[in-house]
Amino acid sequence: MRCHDRHVFNLSLAAALCLSLCTAAAAQVAGGVGGVGGVGGVSRPTTGVSNFNSGGASGANGVIVDAEGVLRLQHFPDPGGMLARKRIAEAKAHLNPQVAKTSKLRKVSLNRLEAAVRARLDAGSPASEEMQFLAGLTQLRYVFYYPQTKDIVLAGPAEGWASDPSGRICGIDSGRPALQLQDLIVALRAFAPGEREAPVILCSIDPTPEGLARMQQFLRSVGSQISPADTEMIVDGLRTNLGMQNIRVGGVAPNTHFAQVLLECDYRMKLIGIGLEKPPVRMVSYVDAAKPGGSRNALTRWYFIPDYNCVRVAGDKLGLELVGDVVKLVTEDQLVNRDGSRAVTGKANRASDVFTKAFTQKYSELAARVPVFAEMRNCIDLAIAAAFIHQQDFYGQSSWQAETFNNEQAVKVETYQAPLRVQTVCTAVWKGNQLMTPVGGGVTIHPDRALQSKNVLPDEDDKVAGVREEVSMENIPADRWWWD
Repeated sequence: MRCHDRHVFNLSLAAALCLSLCTAAAAQVAGGVGGVGGVGGVSRPTTGVSNFNSGGASGANGVIVDAEGVLRLQHFPDPGGMLARKRIAEAKAHLNPQVAKTSKLRKVSLNRLEAAVRARLDAGSPASEEMQFLAGLTQLRYVFYYPQTKDIVLAGPAEGWASDPSGRICGIDSGRPALQLQDLIVALRAFAPGEREAPVILCSIDPTPEGLARMQQFLRSVGSQISPADTEMIVDGLRTNLGMQNIRVGGVAPNTHFAQVLLECDYRMKLIGIGLEKPPVRMVSYVDAAKPGGSRNALTRWYFIPDYNCVRVAGDKLGLELVGDVVKLVTEDQLVNRDGSRAVTGKANRASDVFTKAFTQKYSELAARVPVFAEMRNCIDLAIAAAFIHQQDFYGQSSWQAETFNNEQAVKVETYQAPLRVQTVCTAVWKGNQLMTPVGGGVTIHPDRALQSKNVLPDEDDKVAGVREEVSMENIPADRWWWD
């Protein structure tokens, strides 16, 4: 930042870049029992980034919560990639060679998987590691139903897995995070048998009306005659007056890994947007695109939504294919009134528009380098799959009610500390003679919208049906829940 001592500057927007940080569960980040709570037994942090291909040489970045509950970035060093190589070697040594084998299309029967989990629980054992990570699935491509055997099947690419330097479970070859049983269960519970209304899955980190009102009063007290020498005072004043912000989670239990993934993605996206984290792919940030000007009572929100044109359904409704990048980042501008209330302006903010479009265009590249964004895509895929299973009443057709998966006492997935509030943190970026700011955002998912006729893509040449018919169920043993 260039210093312009003794010059007069105008204060624009909220005078600093303010970011609300989502809180992850301190116990899990510190290395508590992960996997499906009460079922799994794989110890790992809940968050972290990197993969074996791009980040293993120097380590991984992640987020942790300290003893006082403060969220911050953490680097997990791995000089020369020694830790990553050791964990890969250990994984290859103990994984079933068949499940560790790379597969272009591995299949998992939900009915049979639940029966296998129930059998282990009845025998006093937790779900196996293979079950926790869905036999190594790293992406959900298809959902099939087979009336003859009444199997509901998920299918996609799979490979062996290991924990990266931050503790996240990723595919050994691709670096993509493994799909997790606990996230599948959360998605299925959101669209459980008998539920009539489709849920809206969301997370949001919101400043309180009282905090916004105090911020407005503070900005009025500061006035317009400021200089770079006032930056620290302004940042401290904004942080203090905005105070704690509220976290909202809807549609899924807030104390689950599923919810934590959405919150972490929201957090990391904001860091990238305001320039506090440099992404591993070239991307225009909000800070890069922002120009001086605008109202000091403006509030910019960025939030994730699915690209609802992301499914192709077979003509007989027995199969679904997930296509495209699935995730989009969009923007919404608001005005903050004196009392702290907010109103949507309907006006576009060019810098936000440039940033959100760039983020959407680069999402696949980013997800390949920062696994938490691939994890969110996995969660969205699982939610859409659950909505499809519910919509087509595969529960009724298969006489499968997912009683074990829907029973929290039997399969505990609500094992994370539910995030409630976070402290605002601020940074300042000068643009010419003004300071710039956005705040706010989240994730909003309507899984059922992807299944509306206007959004469903045509199954040209019966491709989805053809893939489903290639999967033979005749020679699959009754106790086998996954196969290639």
